Amino acid sequence: MTTHALFDNSYVRLGSAFHRPTRPTPVAAPLLLKLNRPLAAELGLDIAELDGADGAALLSGNRVLPGAEPIAAAYAGHQFGNFVPQLGDGRAILLGEVVDRNGRRRDIQLKGSGPTPFSRGGDGRAAIGPVLREYLVSEAMAALGVPTTRALAAVATGEPVYREVTLPGAILTRVASSHIRVGTFQFFAARGDEASITRLADYVIERHYPDAAGAPNPYRALLEGVCARQAALVAHWMRIGFIHGVMNTDNMSIAGETIDYGPCAFMDAYDPATVFSSIDRTGRYAYANQPRIAQWNLARLAETLLAPLDPDESRAVEIAHEILTGFAETFQTAQLDGFRRKIGLRRAREEDAALIGDLLAHMAEERADFTLTFRGLGAAAESAEADTALRALFTNPAAFDAWVQRWRARLAFEEETPAERRAAMDAVNPALIPRNHLVEAALSAARDGDLAPFERLNAALADPCHVDPGDADLAALPPMPEAAYRTFCGT
Repeated sequence: MTTHALFDNSYVRLGSAFHRPTRPTPVAAPLLLKLNRPLAAELGLDIAELDGADGAALLSGNRVLPGAEPIAAAYAGHQFGNFVPQLGDGRAILLGEVVDRNGRRRDIQLKGSGPTPFSRGGDGRAAIGPVLREYLVSEAMAALGVPTTRALAAVATGEPVYREVTLPGAILTRVASSHIRVGTFQFFAARGDEASITRLADYVIERHYPDAAGAPNPYRALLEGVCARQAALVAHWMRIGFIHGVMNTDNMSIAGETIDYGPCAFMDAYDPATVFSSIDRTGRYAYANQPRIAQWNLARLAETLLAPLDPDESRAVEIAHEILTGFAETFQTAQLDGFRRKIGLRRAREEDAALIGDLLAHMAEERADFTLTFRGLGAAAESAEADTALRALFTNPAAFDAWVQRWRARLAFEEETPAERRAAMDAVNPALIPRNHLVEAALSAARDGDLAPFERLNAALADPCHVDPGDADLAALPPMPEAAYRTFCGT
């Protein structure tokens, strides 16, 4: 089956208010840097057609297949709390949708493919660093089981991109359940276009929340579904030490996937106030603030849905308030259950929250490595001989020693054997994450034309709970503290 036969572009059919027809701008010398062959096969695409020069032409936008209907999507958004009524895809172009081999509808989008009607004076291009960063981190997140957009390919453009310095250009091919955002609803709310809001809500129900269609109030069920997915998503982020970095409403997917990997990063040393984004000067999107910001963003979504929720505005506000209030409980339940599994607990007991909270407090005080602490607990759950390596992560381990005694007393109420417990813990506590120094080293080499570090890191991250002996350095502590590490949006 040829690639173009798979396109079925339902979002285009919503009408011109939702998007602008936009063709990618051809590039000088497209070169395929990386093709995600397993994902291509999952999507039902022709891998032979995508590989090599033909694939570079397709995945750079130099050649647009007949079945594609390229568009730039319209949306608005709150950026650091400030509302911008029109944003839209400024450097991304949605080629169309495919129905994959599992019957799921997926968007295929080019990012960095040239200016669009929403570029706001920008060049619509991307540099190789941000492109490969999103490829690495989004694929690592997928391997970690986090709902996320995916990276299908990275293509060098053969053209420079001008930022503070001149950089080699590249284009990412991104795959998503959809690219509909909270900001998409806000775009129409800002214009008082309630008909389009209802049409969009109906489309989202059909595409992402089909069970809501049969509910007594489908729009209430929709809002409940989005809130539940976001609560689960942010809880998953936090139990692997991930910080999104720019949780604006235009960066929150209605489908409940992680989207827009700009100033994101994983913590090394645990600190709930960690901020990596160079533009987040107040800590709005710090690690510990992520659930609060998610709830704030969902409140902005609820504001756009008041009319569909109930014709009586006061009743609609009441419904929205009830759902949003429930978000905190849903998140806390997911968070507690997730951290229970990280420390080897399967059965809930009243003291568990305090036990987990005290561990995190000790880790924060001692700046213990987040990933290695939880991974080390798996070894310690099987044998106390592993305590030595675990204690070495704490500069003053006395308080941690007292915590370990409480933990082992709590483990006595569990029924698993030590080996079973370790296997369960290792399955939820990765040994490998995209550590910041490793990502930066891979991107720096790629800018100089050497993709070997990128390929090595990407391959290792595909199985984050297992470390080959030759990759032990990828799982080790970073060579120096990351206190000054900053990430950027990549525009």
